[in-house]
Amino acid sequence: MPEGDTVWRACQRLNEVLAGRVLTRSEFRVPSLATTDLTGVGVREVVSRGKHQLFRFSNDLTLHSHFKMDGTWNIYAHGRRWSGGPGYEIRAVLATGDHDVVGYRLPVIELVATAAEDTVVGHLGPDLLGPDWDLDEAVRRIAAQPDRAIGEALFDQRNLAGLGTFYRAELLFLHGVHPRTPAGHVKNVRRMVERGQLLLQANRWRPEQSTTGDLRRGRRAYVYQRAGQPCRRCGTPILFEELGPAGEERHSYWCPNCQRVHDARILSQTYRWQEPPKTRNSAAVK
Repeated sequence: MPEGDTVWRACQRLNEVLAGRVLTRSEFRVPSLATTDLTGVGVREVVSRGKHQLFRFSNDLTLHSHFKMDGTWNIYAHGRRWSGGPGYEIRAVLATGDHDVVGYRLPVIELVATAAEDTVVGHLGPDLLGPDWDLDEAVRRIAAQPDRAIGEALFDQRNLAGLGTFYRAELLFLHGVHPRTPAGHVKNVRRMVERGQLLLQANRWRPEQSTTGDLRRGRRAYVYQRAGQPCRRCGTPILFEELGPAGEERHSYWCPNCQRVHDARILSQTYRWQEPPKTRNSAAVK
């Protein structure tokens, strides 16, 4: 699933080609919107809210979409062949006189009143890249559940919006904290969240994220997607497991030496060493 900086960058590009333009074509290939036509409607702006995309129109409606694991919005110069996938994967088409914006494999796409956007994104915590960013509020929300694993708390979009599995793994490594450590036992939560916001800011215009300062392929992360490989600090093999509530598990990586724990309940967990299957991440707007 793409991180908040990827979604922010995607919305910046969408806003560049759509904002201030009038739609010359509108097509939705989902049952709930099959008869909806926005042709002739102006686009006010396209903005991100955490990992969500909001297309605000001049008729006071907002198109809400979410990439989840595999969605993407592709941008094409008008008249250029669409190449984002087979036609049956297209969920939406928004066109102007200059560009075609095509949504592929979007699992979430719906129209709501702009005044009612809170019904779809109001549950989110402070947005790490948004004008509402509030460090104190994000820390307060995490602290409200002191017994919850810090790895789950950081990933919960109700606490702070925008962090995904990549930044979660990297932040915990940088602070020497095991993902299953109870949030109430972590002394540097504030600094960790603050660093997360700084990392997203630093990477928001890059097509590939890096926490190591090295943009070369295979050198951009300390632990993420490096299960079984040696830790860049101590050489200990990186471990991997699925972390999260039942049905909401996500990949988690850490170094058992640099991120030590002393709680026998955590140490007794069974971990997998192999690299998990890779999924296609097409979240960046193309």
